[in-house]
Amino acid sequence: MLVREIIGNTRTHTRSSKTTDLLPLEWFETTRRIQRKYTTGGREVALKFTKEGQQLQQDDIVYQDDELAIVVDILPCDAIVIRPRNMAEMAKVCYEIGNKHLPLFLEEEELLIPADEPLFRWLQAAGYPVAKERRKLLHILRTNVQPHAHGSSSPSLFEKILELASK
Repeated sequence: MLVREIIGNTRTHTRSSKTTDLLPLEWFETTRRIQRKYTTGGREVALKFTKEGQQLQQDDIVYQDDELAIVVDILPCDAIVIRPRNMAEMAKVCYEIGNKHLPLFLEEEELLIPADEPLFRWLQAAGYPVAKERRKLLHILRTNVQPHAHGSSSPSLFEKILELASK
């Protein structure tokens, strides 16, 4: 089954499907434009997103008909959980992690980072309140500029190559 776009999300999109089949993904797979995966029900799904900046989210619907909906399920992973005690500590932690160019996720009052033992030990030694937990990394903080075109709504070179390759 070939998927080229996200249909919606179960939190906002009405589903008439009778069966839901989950598409398990690791957090880092949510930004991949082309990949082949299997649902928990054993269905093969080829994801091929040609638009730049598409990222799969928890509960996104990638396929739906009257009988079936295929829904994204981001798998839990080992993570470092930081619970800053105040805004100054939050700023310092974010600055330090940003300097290391590591992915950072925000869940309410917690910062989450994919498990990294040297970083965990460094954060502990610096006195930050940290823990190791198994968590779903869902809300990545985007601090860099997303790919875009300047003064034109035409597709990027990468989008053109993907479009030609898919024919």
